[in-house]
Amino acid sequence: MKPTTQPTSETPPPTLAGLSDYLDRLLSHDTVSDWPQARNGLQVENNGTVTKLGAAVDACETTFRMALEAGVDLLLVHHGIFWSGVAPVTGAAYRKLKLAIEGNLALYSSHLPLDLHPDLGNNVGLARAIGLPDPVPFFMEKGNPIGLRSETALDRDRLRQRLEEAVGAPVKLIPGGPQTARKIGLVTGGAGGEVFKAAGEGVDTFITGEGPHWSYTAAEELGVNLLFAGHYATETFGVKALARHLAGRYRLPWVFLDHPTGL
Repeated sequence: MKPTTQPTSETPPPTLAGLSDYLDRLLSHDTVSDWPQARNGLQVENNGTVTKLGAAVDACETTFRMALEAGVDLLLVHHGIFWSGVAPVTGAAYRKLKLAIEGNLALYSSHLPLDLHPDLGNNVGLARAIGLPDPVPFFMEKGNPIGLRSETALDRDRLRQRLEEAVGAPVKLIPGGPQTARKIGLVTGGAGGEVFKAAGEGVDTFITGEGPHWSYTAAEELGVNLLFAGHYATETFGVKALARHLAGRYRLPWVFLDHPTGL
């Protein structure tokens, strides 16, 4: 856990309501469709003020504890607490809510809106990190292009090396396409099962986080290079960028709470 911004103002801390409203507008939560379980926006309240931000990929018991240990009172996540749908508040669900309420920890989540945001999103963050030139919107889902596409000429082994440097972990290359990647599509997270859709949109190389077993032979038969850089690893970019942006706007300290799954 590494603090990256320190407060520089004597002004009162921002209100949770004001900050949440700003995030809703910034991320276009009212216009970007998502799966119902995402429940984008404020998921848990605190006492109404924010003095320190935390960023994490997943709203899990471990990141809640990490946030409280770091003095965070607003945790920004990509995967919120409602992915399993409405369920009894027992077991881990109870423990997480108890931690948040007793620790004055607010929770704000953004899924597809954060993936596709043109400046702060997971996709644009990873595209910048690996040096993809002039990326344009790609891969329609829920009425919006949630990925990016770039035309270039890059050796696929060099592309894998860039990815490994960007995510800090090994990258799986399925060499089903050309040695020189010229039409590269990118969708962070778990889009490997959509290799047919990606190929249908004209890419010869598809970067994502993870995919099913059958995606290997599908990529071979489609003539597409498929690179798996990790679901978790490819989705750290957005929450970091979002926290950094808010920290600058509201003069707040922030910390990234790293809890990698290796998947």
